[in-house]
Amino acid sequence: MTMPRDPAPPTGPEILTDGPAPRPAGNPADVLAQLGRSWTWILCSAIATLVPGVLVLVWPDETLHVLAVLIGLYLLAAGVFRFVAVFGREESGERLPGLLMAVLYLLAGVLCLRNPLQTIAALSLIVGVVWLASGVLTLYTAIAAKELPHRGVVVGVAVLAIVAGIVVLALPTESARALTRLLGLWLVLLGLAEVAVALAWRAALRRAGVPGAHASGART
Repeated sequence: MTMPRDPAPPTGPEILTDGPAPRPAGNPADVLAQLGRSWTWILCSAIATLVPGVLVLVWPDETLHVLAVLIGLYLLAAGVFRFVAVFGREESGERLPGLLMAVLYLLAGVLCLRNPLQTIAALSLIVGVVWLASGVLTLYTAIAAKELPHRGVVVGVAVLAIVAGIVVLALPTESARALTRLLGLWLVLLGLAEVAVALAWRAALRRAGVPGAHASGART
């Protein structure tokens, strides 16, 4: 999860000069960009991470098959959220890490759902690699993005994802129950961290005086 650059207050209508012609209203890219810039989109992404984590912790005795399906659905949902968020970034250089994350999450989700009866080691490998790569890409974006508000919060989320990936990859899990507890715990922690990002971004929007900051306007 990455945060957009510092929002600027509206300056009123701008006079078009030699820039590119505006895209027609209702353009799908514009619609996705507006959605991806909403702080509520970040919050929804956090909820999509929190809910599976809570479910996994509440029902730790479920089979590995159920765990794989639940994790697969979480990865697919996270991939969709990250794909839409890519359109909210104005700088093309900031879009590539987000696009790579989206593809990685979607691919991992398909792998989990394609063979839900896979071994514990395989499921740990998929989730660990996704979290580790996502954390590294998010950390890169947090450092490279200019005028990033609440950079410390984003860096904290990135470091948490990196640690989660390393822990899942490094610590052997001898049973589905142990893996369930481990993944559920990290999902909850990551979800709470993303909630903090969403609330921090809403606060940044309000301070900037962006219209509609109570519901949208963020650039993720």
